[in-house]
Amino acid sequence: MNTENIDVAIIGGGPAGLMAAETARNAGFSVCVFERMGSAGRKFLIAGKGGLNLTHSEVQPAFVARYSHAKTQVERWLADFDSAALRAWAADLGIPTIVGSSGRVFPHDLKAAPLMRGWLKRLRAQGVAFVYGQKCVGLEPNTDNTRAFALTFINDQAMRSTYRAKSVVLAMGGGSWAKLGSDGSWVGMLRALGVPVEDLQPSNCGFTAAWSDALQRHAGAPIKSIEAFVPGADITAPIRGEAMLTSYGLEGSVVYALSSALRAQILGHGSAQLVLDLAPDQSEAQLKTGLHNARASLSLSEKLKRVAKLSPVKLALFYEGISPEIRADLDKVAQRVKTLALRFDGMRPIDEAISTAGGVDCTQLTGDLMVPSIPGLFCAGEMLNWDAPTGGYLLNACFASGKCAGKGAAAWLARFTD
Repeated sequence: MNTENIDVAIIGGGPAGLMAAETARNAGFSVCVFERMGSAGRKFLIAGKGGLNLTHSEVQPAFVARYSHAKTQVERWLADFDSAALRAWAADLGIPTIVGSSGRVFPHDLKAAPLMRGWLKRLRAQGVAFVYGQKCVGLEPNTDNTRAFALTFINDQAMRSTYRAKSVVLAMGGGSWAKLGSDGSWVGMLRALGVPVEDLQPSNCGFTAAWSDALQRHAGAPIKSIEAFVPGADITAPIRGEAMLTSYGLEGSVVYALSSALRAQILGHGSAQLVLDLAPDQSEAQLKTGLHNARASLSLSEKLKRVAKLSPVKLALFYEGISPEIRADLDKVAQRVKTLALRFDGMRPIDEAISTAGGVDCTQLTGDLMVPSIPGLFCAGEMLNWDAPTGGYLLNACFASGKCAGKGAAAWLARFTD
């Protein structure tokens, strides 16, 4: 391919960018993927070390509801590339998938590398070109529809190079895990072009609290089998899962699932409340009965261990900041076990987060993710302002938005080739 005369330039070699590349190439256009790292899919591969949770088997509309404020936009992408389509796509690459007990979907071998290798091999066979080690630092649209964009890149040696493309899909990731390539440095570049961009915020991250020394001694302990909710949040149904106590606060699947609501409260009010049910398999009435029926000679801790099945870390959480009044009343003890309120005062930094919220306002883009004020420029993936918990929802939306933007770029170019 002559990379000086590209039909579609894809900036970013993650799932969204590669899916955009595959879609545009299948439509018959020349495609070149520019990746700032030395290889494609770095974050994808690192995330896959835990088993590569591709998507989730949850049925709609529950699946769509996971995308909170952006569910209307994401639903359009998923209509063309939902969980079933993603699993079929993986199978076509020779990677069958399995559904875990939690409903999460994984490659049968629980590995990311075979899928990425197979995908890149197919893309190269289809004629997609790749240029590695190039960070995009400049994008200049012009009115010449044969060469609509001038793209400026810089490599690790600070050498600049310029390429031209008729259409551009930006899939440059959010701001988390900067060492893997997505550092959010594109925000200023797009704002200078007049593209509406919300500030990036950490998502699927840990939240901070001022724990006592006694509780901090349990840092690193998993808190298994709990339910949690955020009072006043849009999603009021408790989320079941696990968490991890840390020296700075709390993290883990339950916290990640509620990070959007926790973040909104912290940004709006300076703190956030999370309510835990430490014994979700028993009702409050059952706990009260069990505690009252326990031998009077047993200590409160022993009663909680035997009746509520509280682990040492759950006991430590239960006692954190407890008042003498509650200690002396078994009914209030049962209530506290079922509705333990924790207060957080902040979030961990973006670079520690699994993903980011904020980014390009997708409500201001066309249905195929084009920037209306810059015809031929499309955006996809985590750089769009949508948010989702872990569990396959993040990846599925990245793939789906890439397909949407790739189709949009192909349709836009087709107007000039008919």
